[in-house]
Amino acid sequence: MRAPSPAPRAWTTDAVLVAASLTDVWIHDVGPRHPQELAAALLAAGALALRRGLPLPTFLLTLPTALFTDAVFATLVALYTLASRTHHRVPLAVCALGFTVCDLTWWSWPSPEFTDLDDRQALIPLSYSVAQATAPLFLGQLVQARRELSLRLVEVSEAREHERLLIAQSVLAKERAQLAREMHDAVSHQVSLMAVRAGALQVGSRDAEAKEAAATIRLLSVQTLDELRHMVGVLRASGSRPTELTPQPSLADLDRLVAGSGIDTDLRTDLPGDLAPPVQRAVYRTVQEALTNIRKHAPGATATIRVRQRDGTLRATVTNTAPSRPALSLPGAHHGLIGLRQRAELLGGTVTSGHLRDGGYELRLELPLDGAP
Repeated sequence: MRAPSPAPRAWTTDAVLVAASLTDVWIHDVGPRHPQELAAALLAAGALALRRGLPLPTFLLTLPTALFTDAVFATLVALYTLASRTHHRVPLAVCALGFTVCDLTWWSWPSPEFTDLDDRQALIPLSYSVAQATAPLFLGQLVQARRELSLRLVEVSEAREHERLLIAQSVLAKERAQLAREMHDAVSHQVSLMAVRAGALQVGSRDAEAKEAAATIRLLSVQTLDELRHMVGVLRASGSRPTELTPQPSLADLDRLVAGSGIDTDLRTDLPGDLAPPVQRAVYRTVQEALTNIRKHAPGATATIRVRQRDGTLRATVTNTAPSRPALSLPGAHHGLIGLRQRAELLGGTVTSGHLRDGGYELRLELPLDGAP
């Protein structure tokens, strides 16, 4: 159930106050026998509809009913509204004094005589009138202070939230800068050494297979260095607009990826060339991760890669045979498949993997092409 909007609530409140003011007129028996009093009372009741936009004129329109009648509900409401919407104390005091004088005058109407302060009994109307004037005045000021305090609390809360966001961004920028330094000083240096050693092995070795392996290592090292340099630049530019981490690969790069993997691979693709870049990157990263895992965990195995489109769904499958040599113990965080699944889920697809009966392994990516971004 939806909450009522502020405007209908305001109109409802005003209607209730007008009805209460008319009831006050009826209770105090202000009738047609006294047309002057009835006109003042009805004018005061109707003026309450203007109290939100014109609080001071509304109070002035309700003041005659305090002078001619005892039906002062409308005047008190108007005084409260004025007190809750103005910061000027002097006009408020003048209005309260005006209500007090009009109310005291009514006690002796139609021959008004101001109260004799020497008569204690005469102080009762004065005290009653002053209390009636000050009660809505203080209540209105209290409501105004509460409203302003609520606004200040909201502003303070927003300022603190903004400050926490700035602190978090500052901490993140420092962490990114530290990570960039570590990548530049440690990882890039080690990959550079790998490229240099591989180049030396390529030149100095007489074995054709060793030369080919060294050339592949050197090529992969150079590509890794290029990606690291770009990533370091992105990490250091923490305050700039988001950029791509690397020149993003596409399906056109699959042949080069397979050729540089060092694995005997049968690659077959049947896809249109106008696929969305996120879909092409998902296929490329899936094949890349599969080939990396084959090198790690299934040395000597052969691979089969099939990428095709059927019935609005893209399917990329990478299978490998059982390893022909013992697997090397290589470090790994086991986050590759998790990252592939997350990437596929963002595109509305799935990634599944599992062992085959012949000792091989299969990695399958399925993406819907209809809703792909």
